[in-house]
Amino acid sequence: MAPYTAPVDDIGFLLERIFNFDGVMQDLRGFEEVNAELAVTVMEEAGKFATGVLEPINRAGDEEGSTLENGVVRTPKGMADAYKTFVEAGWGGLSGDPEFGGQGLPRVLQLLLDEMMASANLSFGLFPGLTRGAAEAIAHHADDTLKQTYLSKMTSGEWTGAMALTEASAGTDLGLLSTRAEPVGDGSYKLKGTKIFISSGDHDFGGNIIHLVLARLPDAPKGVKGISLFLAPKFLVNADGSLGDRNTMSVGSLEHKMGIHAQPTCVMNYDGATAWLVGEAGRGLNAMFTMMNAERLMVGIQGLGIAEAAVQKASDYARQRLQGRSADGAHSPVPIIEHPDVRKMLLTGRSFIEAARALAVWTALQMDTADRHSDEKTRNEAGNLVALLTPVVKASFTDFGFETAVLAQQVFGGHGYIREWGMEQFVRDARITQIYEGTNGVQALDLVSRKLPLENGGVVRGLFETMRQDMQSAAKTDAAKTIAESSLAALKQFEAVTETLLSRQSDAAFTGGAATDYQRMFALVCFGWMWTKMAKEAAGKTNDFERRKTVLADFFSHRMLPQTEALAKAIENGAVSIMALDAELF
Repeated sequence: MAPYTAPVDDIGFLLERIFNFDGVMQDLRGFEEVNAELAVTVMEEAGKFATGVLEPINRAGDEEGSTLENGVVRTPKGMADAYKTFVEAGWGGLSGDPEFGGQGLPRVLQLLLDEMMASANLSFGLFPGLTRGAAEAIAHHADDTLKQTYLSKMTSGEWTGAMALTEASAGTDLGLLSTRAEPVGDGSYKLKGTKIFISSGDHDFGGNIIHLVLARLPDAPKGVKGISLFLAPKFLVNADGSLGDRNTMSVGSLEHKMGIHAQPTCVMNYDGATAWLVGEAGRGLNAMFTMMNAERLMVGIQGLGIAEAAVQKASDYARQRLQGRSADGAHSPVPIIEHPDVRKMLLTGRSFIEAARALAVWTALQMDTADRHSDEKTRNEAGNLVALLTPVVKASFTDFGFETAVLAQQVFGGHGYIREWGMEQFVRDARITQIYEGTNGVQALDLVSRKLPLENGGVVRGLFETMRQDMQSAAKTDAAKTIAESSLAALKQFEAVTETLLSRQSDAAFTGGAATDYQRMFALVCFGWMWTKMAKEAAGKTNDFERRKTVLADFFSHRMLPQTEALAKAIENGAVSIMALDAELF
């Protein structure tokens, strides 16, 4: 099959023509010299790394998997070398703080790099992604000593990071965790406990591995208010920055997983491991959520990345595979891409992918605005929009991403079920994205119960107004009129559903029953918004790139956006039928 091709043309289109990247950068402190031309050049190089270094070891890494031998984790052949190449090329510090050796480039480039790594090798992408998230938590919450000790080498990627939250009896409800942190008296602590599902918990890349661990102090109250965050390195660090003795932590076992086999997912035992408090005692979740929110956006992008790679492979196969008669019956055999159902599967995936990438770029620009804009009000507004959209991006991108991987596999027919074609790996790998970093059901509950009420509903209503203005403007352009008017109708219905949810926040059964349907509806309306913007820009152009955008926008309008009507009806029907059946009758 054809190798993965990084979507650099689409990235350039979004940055240069949809989101006025150069203009946005001019308003952000420290980014004044960053422009779309530079960004596209960086992405071209990222694409070469993904295609040339990561994709070739993806299937072999899945088949070999990571192993545990006498307490030592070994990653598949080529993984350590690929990571060394990644670090030496400077990719680890792409968006990192220049104070600690990072390149300080905008977040949007980081997320687009994450997409490419997910397309080429999801197991690999977790190593730098988790490292970046851990570094952000340290940068925001740790004291200067910890920052100076760890951030430079984490920013470069020389040292990696992991977050240790989950325990066998404490998953989503972290208030149940039992890992203990005993003060030593010199400012350090001893961690005692076991964590499960720890991605990148150990490996054979060399360097240090910095664990951020949630634990309880001896006098901590029960529940989430008693949780603190601690930093525990695999190797203690000497005064001169060199690595010292190995810390008292060990890998009890590796999880045997459905997918991401090359990624070592560890059971970690902390047997009196030396650690240091990060942030305030009892405020561990607050500190950890700095990392988790960054990771949730990254996971959403993973869903997008897998979908992109899967659809590329399926489209290439469909153009070559000869089977059956043409729709008019005049020709046989024909490439299966001539069959309406195959076309529908490919177009469904492609119409999600390109809208999702646009929404990801818009969200990332809001993140940079929240960090760097000179006006406080603008920063706050952007930060609220990121908070609102984080669960939407995480859940919807991974739901649609998994569905797209399944459709791409289906295009291959029986060959899609056979390992050598690689499609079944996409399906297996994509499945975890719907689960880790907070299941998608939890993301949907977060959206309806915590994010919608932000500013008494003012944040979501402000987003709706932005959408409406863009849609109304695009409706005046003939080539974009169909998607604009369809999106306006969906938005109107979605606003009504949103007001109902805001008015019934105290009804846990209603909001809980509506949550996942609402999250999907939210995503579809956002995708319609993005397609409206893209169709307006492509209107009147005759080259293949713009014509393709117009056709995809029409497909989304006619075949995808109508789902919002059914979702609205399901939400309106309430939770009575959900809660009616006695538990023992399931």
